[in-house]
Amino acid sequence: MGRMRKKADLPEKMCPVCDRPFAWRKKWEKVWDEVKYCSDRCRREAKKRA
Repeated sequence: MGRMRKKADLPEKMCPVCDRPFAWRKKWEKVWDEVKYCSDRCRREAKKRA
């Protein structure tokens, strides 16, 4: 189990919609650089604002 990381060691980003930090998730492993929003709700809100 050498690949396991502590949750506190995972990278984080700030969501531009809700201004809260969110941490890396396994499902974002291949697209982490493209992830901008913490949730589907924030992604929808960003589209409404544009």
